[in-house]
Amino acid sequence: MYELNEKIRDLTPYDPITGSYPIRLDANESFLSLPEELRARIGEAAAHAAFNRYPDPLASELTSAFADFYGISPDLVTVGDGSDELLSLLCNAFLMKGESMMVLPPDFSMYAFYASIAEARVVTCPKGADLTIDVDAVIKKAREENVRLILFSNPCNPASTGLSRENVRRLIRSVSALVVLDEAYMDFWDQSLLQEVESYDNLIILRTCSKALGGAALRLGFAVAAPRLTRALRAVKSPYNIGSLAQAAGALLLREKEWGREAARRIVASRESLQQKLRELQEELPGRFSMAESCTNFVYLDVPQAKALYQGLLARGIAIRLMGDHLRVTAGSEQENESFLQAFRALLSEVEV
Repeated sequence: MYELNEKIRDLTPYDPITGSYPIRLDANESFLSLPEELRARIGEAAAHAAFNRYPDPLASELTSAFADFYGISPDLVTVGDGSDELLSLLCNAFLMKGESMMVLPPDFSMYAFYASIAEARVVTCPKGADLTIDVDAVIKKAREENVRLILFSNPCNPASTGLSRENVRRLIRSVSALVVLDEAYMDFWDQSLLQEVESYDNLIILRTCSKALGGAALRLGFAVAAPRLTRALRAVKSPYNIGSLAQAAGALLLREKEWGREAARRIVASRESLQQKLRELQEELPGRFSMAESCTNFVYLDVPQAKALYQGLLARGIAIRLMGDHLRVTAGSEQENESFLQAFRALLSEVEV
């Protein structure tokens, strides 16, 4: 009988929330639909696609549209089938078996998973009780453990907090490791290093269409790095990793600069409103939960009765994310936020401390 190897023997598939819930605030997606006119142009592009031909291996039009949106050179951009493909690629190509990769929990759980599949050793340097990163501790541990790759999200998923541009610069300049900076949520903050990426020979920045731009269904991720690293990334990725339809739709989406930026502003306004109303609820029901100051499109709540509250919300048709003793709640439309707040307040009054 064929035996699975040790590193995959006990794995289970990713288990997202399934079922039909009228309000979905669990996946950090945009609550905004694409404009009808843009959707029509995407449909037209799909109708004229050459389905019998392989897609452009360089995704040239998409790469150019992304570079133009962010004001950088397309020569610095590699496109992936979502940031997840790029994360897997980075761990497998830039780490040798047994080498060390550092993560800064709490952070995106898939980082450590991809490192384990690459048979790398995972080193952790946890955030503090206030969910902030101690840069000096990261630098010290990276040197002591001979870390080859440091991977973290900024702003952080799930903590919702961020590390300032100045501190990220200090980290990059103080280690010999490759620093992979996942800026998936940076469209909601102002501390990106995207414009400086060519200044570093050990920095790769990841971005996505799945959050502010509302293109989660397209599965498009982007790695931005200096030319030497970009050449290596393009060399190790599979040749036809982005389908023609996703390339065309992504390019059309990124060409809508004003819509994309206005979408980000509206999402930030939704998060700020949600946060303010949660602060008011904290005053009304002191000691029932705490909340980090968010610079993302979601809030992160520390709640002793997290599981009971999560289940109560599901029973009311509202899906959020349960993370141990924490709840992660995506900012939604005004109506979605209000429905969540009303249900959350009622449940806090019902659940015993």
